[in-house]
Amino acid sequence: MQRQEAKGPGAQELEALASLVGIIRTRKPLVHHITNMVVMNDTANITLAIGALPVMAHAREEVEEMVNLASALVLNIGTLTPGQIEAMLLAGRRANERQIPIVLDPVGAGATRLRTESALRLLRDLQITALRGNASEIGALLGVEGETRGVESISLSEERESVAQRAARQFGCCVTITGARDVISDGRRLAYVENGHPWLASITGSGCMATTLVAAFLAVEADAWKASIAALVALGLAGELAAQQAAGPGTFRSHLIDAVAALDEEAIRRGQKVMVIA
Repeated sequence: MQRQEAKGPGAQELEALASLVGIIRTRKPLVHHITNMVVMNDTANITLAIGALPVMAHAREEVEEMVNLASALVLNIGTLTPGQIEAMLLAGRRANERQIPIVLDPVGAGATRLRTESALRLLRDLQITALRGNASEIGALLGVEGETRGVESISLSEERESVAQRAARQFGCCVTITGARDVISDGRRLAYVENGHPWLASITGSGCMATTLVAAFLAVEADAWKASIAALVALGLAGELAAQQAAGPGTFRSHLIDAVAALDEEAIRRGQKVMVIA
């Protein structure tokens, strides 16, 4: 395998991803969320911080109309109900008709049968553009043995790179497995994002924020692999900057939103830690 550092020769295309933040802030795309109740406020704020506009609309009576106004759709099963899945299918089918990107966050897949089967149904019935989860969640969708405690990933019996690549090929979408080192694959290409800080794992919803940022970048970048890399760099780099100001997890959350809002093209180009495996 050939490794490419993002700042090395041949990585100009990845360096260009730094400009996407400016494009988001100029276009202000609307991101429609059908998401979980635990972190809805945080995901709305992180959407605003990156420069997009959030809307949280869950009722099946209005989701199709709302998708008509959006540039990307987030489906997050964190506080799942069967009725919510029906709303997600309605919104997703309209999004597919309009060819706007859908990002699925299979929160807690593997923890219960309802969550695993619901996520698989969404992947089967909709054309999902990007799938973002932790190692156990993505592994559970493939039937890979792993350990999940609640919605947290504990262990996985197969290498994360292999799981990401297999999932991308099986589900026909870009797959991101987040963790201390993020893995992103579209089944053909593989990249690592090494930006981040341990405190991202100490607050609720940092994974959901990553999903939201993937949607915001997908609203302006059609290549889901590149959009996912840019989103994970933005969140990880903001985490590094926030940790320099915070006294603990509570203040880290506030500084994280401030740091995302302050990101610019130069900061991302200077701070991104991306490795491409060709």
